Amino acid sequence: MENPKIRFKGFTKDWEQRKLGEIYGSIGNAFVGTATPYYAEHGHFYLESNNVKDGQINHNAEIFINDEFYEKQKDKWLHTGDMVMVQSGHVGHAAVIPEELDNTAAHALIMFRNPKEEIEPYFLNYEYQTDKAKKQIENITTGNTIKHILASDMQEFVVDIPKYEEQKVIASYFCKLDHLITLHQRKCEQTKKLKKYMLQKMFPRNGAKVPEIRFDGFTYDWEQRKLGELGSLKNGMNFSKEAMGHGFPFINLQNIFGNNVIDVNKLELADATEKQLLEYSLLKGDVLFVRSSVKLEGVGEAALVPETLENTTYSGFIIRFRDEYGLNNDFKKYIFGTQKVRNQIMAQATNSANKNISQGVLENLTFEVPSFDEQAKIGEHFSNLDHLITLHQRKCDELKKMKKYMLQNMFI
Repeated sequence: MENPKIRFKGFTKDWEQRKLGEIYGSIGNAFVGTATPYYAEHGHFYLESNNVKDGQINHNAEIFINDEFYEKQKDKWLHTGDMVMVQSGHVGHAAVIPEELDNTAAHALIMFRNPKEEIEPYFLNYEYQTDKAKKQIENITTGNTIKHILASDMQEFVVDIPKYEEQKVIASYFCKLDHLITLHQRKCEQTKKLKKYMLQKMFPRNGAKVPEIRFDGFTYDWEQRKLGELGSLKNGMNFSKEAMGHGFPFINLQNIFGNNVIDVNKLELADATEKQLLEYSLLKGDVLFVRSSVKLEGVGEAALVPETLENTTYSGFIIRFRDEYGLNNDFKKYIFGTQKVRNQIMAQATNSANKNISQGVLENLTFEVPSFDEQAKIGEHFSNLDHLITLHQRKCDELKKMKKYMLQNMFI
């Protein structure tokens, strides 16, 4: 049979096709039935399908069972190196039992135990993540609303395997890739948590005139201001369906949701007259607020216009704030995402088909403003944190792409 396109040096022997039933002495179901009466606040970790995702075991949602039920499952305990696969729902996701989960009981999973020969379980775990294996699993999947696979079908499941030594080298390579991905994901999440914490500490809480954490050299009280005192507000332009998809760049709600800066490379098109281009212009430092959103969390989200955008307009579901006070642009990226500002907006959002805010609500937003130099320092600090988050996320995405490519080329 054919061999993979990419191989480690020193391996030249052909791969073989084998059925899983030839490799494992036991392929069967974990406990299937009602286990809720045996749940305990503390006890033995009970491995369920929710804990098996993308080739790994997670502890995002932990269930524990009491001693009595755990002991009854003794003949189905999982041991280090055994494999499990999700059989209902997100079928086909598999994982290897690590040493710390030796003697674990499981619920409604397919278990691969008692190998008849030397097999590297992590190799099989990565093979299940290839497009070829996923398609094979799809072919044996039943059910419309909820997908299912059977343990008996997995007995006949065909895998392509090399000699044991090559299995180990391939598994080790992908384990290292996964470790790097996890490392950057963790750093990304840690930096996000740090940013959230600092947003709470570096802006004054309700009633306070200074934040809990400040940079050295800044001692003056912050001034409370209303947004309407600092600049002007203007609703965006309503476009007909016929005007969409051609003409000039324009900013829609999707350019704001989840962003604190407009990505000028992701704008849509809409037709506009010369007068409209002037009336709904966008200058560097403008802040765009979501005026209308299906979800309450979306209303009032704000994003900075990072540069003057020639011949560009914005949607009628957006309100433009044009700063006439001279706020620092980086500071503007973060002040409108603080909990104090968000709480004011959400408390005053009105209900119709969507959640809405008016210019009046934004005009009366109150928040504290420090000196320009302190604004700049705060803005720089959070911009640096965002840069770190982006770097870790980018590295993580690059590693995931590399993993996907290598899965396609290091397996048959």
